[in-house]
Formats: sequence, C-alpha cells, structure tokens
Amino acid sequence: MSHSSRSTAVLCSLLVITLAAGGTACGGSSNPLADKPYDATGQVSLVGAEDGHKADPGKPLEVRADAGDRITDVTATDAAGRYVKGELDAGGRHWRSTGALAAGAHYTVRISTEDEDGAQGRRTIGFDTNPADKLLRVTFGPQSGTYGVGQPVTAELSMPVTDPASRATVERTLRVESQPSVKGAWYWVDNRTLHYRPQEYWPAHAVVNVSANLNGIKVGGALYGGPSKPVKLTIGDRVEAVTDASAHSMTVTKNGQELGTVPVTTGKPGYDTRNGVKVILGKESFVRMRGTSIGIAEGSADSYDLPVHWATRVTWSGEYVHAAPWSEGSQGWDNVSHGCTGMSTENAKWFFDTVRVGDIVKVVGSAGATMTPFDNGFGDWNVPWQKWRQGSALTAGKREGTSPADAARLRPRM
Repeated sequence: MSHSSRSTAVLCSLLVITLAAGGTACGGSSNPLADKPYDATGQVSLVGAEDGHKADPGKPLEVRADAGDRITDVTATDAAGRYVKGELDAGGRHWRSTGALAAGAHYTVRISTEDEDGAQGRRTIGFDTNPADKLLRVTFGPQSGTYGVGQPVTAELSMPVTDPASRATVERTLRVESQPSVKGAWYWVDNRTLHYRPQEYWPAHAVVNVSANLNGIKVGGALYGGPSKPVKLTIGDRVEAVTDASAHSMTVTKNGQELGTVPVTTGKPGYDTRNGVKVILGKESFVRMRGTSIGIAEGSADSYDLPVHWATRVTWSGEYVHAAPWSEGSQGWDNVSHGCTGMSTENAKWFFDTVRVGDIVKVVGSAGATMTPFDNGFGDWNVPWQKWRQGSALTAGKREGTSPADAARLRPRM
C-alpha cells in the first residue's frame, strides 16, 4: 500500500471513530435521539390531577399534548409498583387510562414526547387519588403456624361479591406462593368465602406465604379493596390416617412410612361414618359428648352422655377420632359408634400425639355418604381437580412473555 493510500485509510478511520462518538461530519446534522431529552412541561398536561389536586379514582386518567408535540409513551404506576393500562390515540395527542386507578394511592406518570424535528422530551408528574368510602377487606386463614399437608387456605371477605368481573378482580389480587412451588387454585365457596388448595396435598416441609394486593384496587362501583394481613404457613411431615370401616382398622403413615395399624370401630348402620378425605380441625384432650348434639332425643335407646378423652376433631358437626374404652370388645370386629372412629385409650393417645391440625384422615369402606366439601369442615380434597378449577373466577390465563410494564405501555392504535 502506498503512503497516500495509508493516509487516506487513517483519515477514514478517524472519521468513523469521530462520528461514532457523536461528532458531525462536514455537511452532516446531529442525531436528535442522541441529545438529552428536553423538559416537556409546557407541551403535555395531566388532566384534573395537577397543582396538588387529588384525582377521583373512579374517573379515567388523561394526558394531553398541548402544543405541536406528540406523545410517544405514557407509563403510570402507583407506589406499590402496579401499572395502569392505557390507550394512546393514533395521532399521539391524547392518552387515556383503560384500567381503574387505586383509591388513596400515590401515582407517578412518566410521559415521553417527540417534537416536529424528532427531538425527544420527557415529563414526570406525581399525584394522589382520593380515598374510598367503601372498603372490601380480606381475612386469611388459618393463622400463621405449622399445619399438615391437607390444610386449605381460606379467604373471608368483609362483604359479599357477586359480580363475575368483580370476583375476578378480587381473585387476581390474592397471592399464594409456596416453596417448593406447586400448582393450586382458588375456589369461590360462596359470595364471601374462597378456599385455596394445591392439585395434590402440600409437599412436606413446604413454606406457604399468603397475601393480597387488594388495597386501593377498584372492585366494582364505589367499592375498593382495603388492607389485609398476610399469613405464613409451615407444612409439617406428611401424616395420613386411612380408616377402613369394613376392615375395622386404621393405618397411619408418616412421609410414606407406616407408623402403625390399630383396631377401630366406626359408625353403625344409620350412623355410618362419612367416607372420603377429611382434614383435622382441632384436638381436645377432653370433651363431653351428648347424643342431643347430633339430633338424638334424650332418653331414647341411642341416647348417650359420655366423657371422652384424646378427641381429634374432623368435622364441625362432631365427628372425632377418640378413645372409646366402652367399645374395645368391638374394635377390630364390628362398627358400633354413632359416627366417630373409636379406639382404645392407649391408641387414641398415640394418635392424638402423632397428628396435628391439617393432617389427613381418610375413610374408605363405609356405607356412609362422602364428606361434603365446605359445610362441615374441610372436605375440599373430595372435589376432583378439574371441577375445583371451575370454581375460580379467572377464565383466562396470563399472556406468556408479557411483563406488567409491557402490558401497560400501550402504543398508538393502527
């Protein structure tokens, strides 16, 4: 290569480096995208929420371009990081929210603009919304603590929610996160009660965190969400008791390993023990059981009034696993109880000490009906998974690969 050629190459290289660093070649013009964004305060405005005024959360949020500039992007978030969906017109002159604002919240709106020459502008505006007059609160259950693998999560609402869209709004704010992660779903038991369970039982030793992102969210009409207290559940060992009413025996396992099998007696004809999966509701070292509590007339042939020890409750109507020393001759051979599962005092004490609230008690081989899901304790596991999923108010899944910011940052319509 000649000296002249080398010189030309060097000059060309220097020219490329200079342009890459933001310089200007002879006869060129600067790139407006490389310039610092200008202050667009005089070019765009936030309708009804500037100058310290609180905005009505029931009204849409609006951003307008006041001069020759056009709006290119609007992002609105509250202090909790929740995005507001919105729509920008094709000309870039007007942006309007399509999602509801939260009540009693602080918002930050970030607006991007572009002038006729392509220069980029920015403006950030903060404002507050008025608090709500009516608040929907949610109370989670059970209380924070350690439970068995069958323990459902409950959510009690402070007032009924009947509208399907409002139910979906509430359900989207409810969070159940477990380690390890499992598939689960909410089920609307009635207008004020939801239950959550995994497809299968909770994994042994899982940690479950339950919370709501409902505070300030518009539920419907003038009703907004209120604050809630989160709960944390620690799941213990997988302890399961299976009672075979036809074989008159109960087998207890822990993490898949058999702990023992004991002889029992269950409900006699007319008082057959309920089949299916039940969840332990509580433990009472002593309880007085009376026939009148289950509708047996006092003084009748089936009437009873007994002091009972080591009673583990599985239904609210009074079905227990308990010590029944008066029926030891029938245990392992015949069913003679009024619906409870009876065993010797020694075995009842062992069972009482082995299980905890939330553990599973399953009955098979009985002539009784299957445990109902919701009206007499936790029969949630007797609902098939596909039917359980139908109890959710959410019918559409999340769009894969779309972040909250991307979903909220809408572009001009074509």
